[in-house]
Amino acid sequence: MSTEPGGEATSLLDTLRVGIVMLDGEGIVLLWSPMTETILGRSAEDTVGTRIEELIDGDDEGDRIRECLRREHRWRGIMHIRHGEGHLVEVEGRASLLRDSGERPFVLANIMETSRIRAIEHDLAALDALFAYSPLGIALFDKEKRFVRFNPALARLNSATDKNLIGKTVRDVLPPEMAEEVLKVQSAVLETGRSVVDMVMTAPDGQGARSVSYSRLTDRNGEVLGVSCTIMDISERLEALNKVEAARGRLALLDDVGVALGDLLDVRAISQALASSLVPRFADYSGVLLRGEVVTGGDLPSSVITIGTPVHQLGVAARHSGESVDRLLRLAADTHYEHDSFVGRALATGEPQLAVTREEILRATRGGDPKVDATLALGVHSLMGLPLRARGIVLGLLLVSRAGEREPFDRDDLALGMELADRAGTSLDNARLYARERQGALMLQRSLLPQHIPEPPGVALAYRYVPGSSGTEVGGDWFDVIPLPGGRVAFVVGDVMGHGLHSAVTMGRLRTAVRTLAGLDLPPDELLSRVSDLGDDLAQRPDDPLMATCLYAVYEPAPSAAGERCGLLRMASAGHVPPVLVTHDATGACHARTVELPPGTPLGVTGVTDGGAGGEAPFKTVETEVEEGSVLVLYTDGLVESRDADISEGIDRVCDMLTGTAAGSAAGQASETACGGLGDACDALIGSLERPDDTGTQHLLSTSDDVALLMARLGGLPEGSAVSWTFSTGGYAVRRAREAVRRTLHAWGLGALEDTGVLLVSELVTNALRYAHGPVGVRMVRDNGREGGSREGSLVVEVSDPLPEAPRERTVTEEHEGGRGIQLVASEARRWGTRHGPSGKTVWFELPLP
Repeated sequence: MSTEPGGEATSLLDTLRVGIVMLDGEGIVLLWSPMTETILGRSAEDTVGTRIEELIDGDDEGDRIRECLRREHRWRGIMHIRHGEGHLVEVEGRASLLRDSGERPFVLANIMETSRIRAIEHDLAALDALFAYSPLGIALFDKEKRFVRFNPALARLNSATDKNLIGKTVRDVLPPEMAEEVLKVQSAVLETGRSVVDMVMTAPDGQGARSVSYSRLTDRNGEVLGVSCTIMDISERLEALNKVEAARGRLALLDDVGVALGDLLDVRAISQALASSLVPRFADYSGVLLRGEVVTGGDLPSSVITIGTPVHQLGVAARHSGESVDRLLRLAADTHYEHDSFVGRALATGEPQLAVTREEILRATRGGDPKVDATLALGVHSLMGLPLRARGIVLGLLLVSRAGEREPFDRDDLALGMELADRAGTSLDNARLYARERQGALMLQRSLLPQHIPEPPGVALAYRYVPGSSGTEVGGDWFDVIPLPGGRVAFVVGDVMGHGLHSAVTMGRLRTAVRTLAGLDLPPDELLSRVSDLGDDLAQRPDDPLMATCLYAVYEPAPSAAGERCGLLRMASAGHVPPVLVTHDATGACHARTVELPPGTPLGVTGVTDGGAGGEAPFKTVETEVEEGSVLVLYTDGLVESRDADISEGIDRVCDMLTGTAAGSAAGQASETACGGLGDACDALIGSLERPDDTGTQHLLSTSDDVALLMARLGGLPEGSAVSWTFSTGGYAVRRAREAVRRTLHAWGLGALEDTGVLLVSELVTNALRYAHGPVGVRMVRDNGREGGSREGSLVVEVSDPLPEAPRERTVTEEHEGGRGIQLVASEARRWGTRHGPSGKTVWFELPLP
């Protein structure tokens, strides 16, 4: 509705613009009101005294109106009056025939523009239709918050179809608590004018939900008249939203459980993660019961679990704690069940079971089971048994329960639970298979490692091997101790690049190659070169070449003569981490340092043994004198490498622990035992890699690589077990050598070896004097072995000369007599061989002690 320019509508009459006209009995205009002037555009001065028929369109229209007034004394109708500007204006009139005190007639009429009347009528009709037929509940309240109008829909929504609400407040209609809440909202809307839209409330009868909106009512002057209210039934919409939200929650739970189990390959970890992920989102208590074969990684013999076979509880979670909870969810506890019990049916049939009554819960496992009593004591009213299945075989059971005022499980929950159980069953079976494969891989790798470590004279050993903790991805780390002639010993440590069975098999081949070449008594650099040249033969596949690091060290003990207690250590590295040498000073304090070696290239990288780039050999031997009692520490990078630190930091950590400068009791123990108990020192170093997790379980800090650790305390040969001489090139050298050997054998009580030993020494010295131009050295080393036969006794005799060429065993003919001496040595000695040194060669032979 509009108002006149410059004016304001103050009431409905101002909007309708009612004009007043008074006529005498003859139809002469006596009164022409200002509003009539406005409606028809004619002033009162020009119109008063004019006959009304002159203004009305239609010749007989005035007559009909006068006739109706004479007959009925009133008239109502539509007429068209000429506007002052010439056009016609349709108005609706109301006229009454009146008489004054003198019985003279006159007519009083009201006229209104039909256009404005029709607009108001349409508005009112629409409002009436909205109140009568709208599905929304509508109510109008006055300023005292009393009903002034409401529609049938509101009465139905408020269950007040038979009540007259007019003049009442919501206190008379709604429950007390709800009424007070509504009154507060109405008061706030009246006071502030701010509308409240889509306020969700429970229906008065508690069934369903309502969306309520409130707005302030004002007139055209802004005066507050009251409050309007619209109410919509949203029960179906809210139910649909709840279903959508429940579906979204189920999908979220499935996703979260999948993420929690996705990267786990341990049966116990999967069981605990599954139980924990369901509490409290899905249940109040949960437990995972598994067959023993699943726990140990064994084979599953059949799809049916024999009655009486216990299942083991591995994963548990609870919303509350207490004694009853501890009885119900005791980890590692065995659960025994009867055939017709709740658990028995689930395990036997592989179908989910739902118990919602006390009687069904009492038959969960067996009569008198304390777990059942604990379940009832906790107020559990709903219990589900969900079989954990994989490939048609029941692996165990997921038990979930709800207690207290929580809604019991329904069929939707049962379907969701089975989806969760099926996903968990697949993860558990994968973990079982993974554990079995890991066990097999570890068994293979351990079988390829040394099964018996020799005990060389003068050397004390300790070693540890720790597999990586990433399942079947075992590494190719290995170590070895190889006794060499003359009381010498070789130490080996290596690491095949990569993980898995392939690396383990390659490690076994590589270890065999090193042991075989060590029998040739080669210098460390030459041995590594020959092993590297065998790379293609050692690799399992042409497209996967050998790649390994290795460190080879040969220790020659100090001679038994007084004042010469320093041994000789020869080492070469093929890209391996540097060894650590622990020494002690006069005060007994330990000092650990790395032995700097040319890094070399990993085995298999280079195929050139005579020289690499620039003519340099790929490996180089470094000689180091070591005092008796020093400890050589060989290890693989798993001991010093971690994800969050540089490898040099790990090496420094090992050195600090062995020198005692690192803080902590473990470091002190390692420092003390490095020069004492080697086994304790190994344990301390390995223990430094462990870190507790959230459950307190210790795990290796480096979880992706194996650790091989070898510690050797380097000592001298036992007193009186070795003797050596040097003979000049003279005619009596052979006789002096025989006499020296004979005297020594008698002094050692080895007269039974005199004839053989003297004969073989004579042949070797004679051969050296024939071809060499320099002094000849003879050395004898006696090893009495160990009691119990763990090491057999032997006598080793070495003859050295400056000639680099090694003697060869040849077939003796009538034309060529040479080679009889070596042939004799080969036939009489248990073993013989040749090794090269910086000043020539050494030929040695070994005789068993009687």
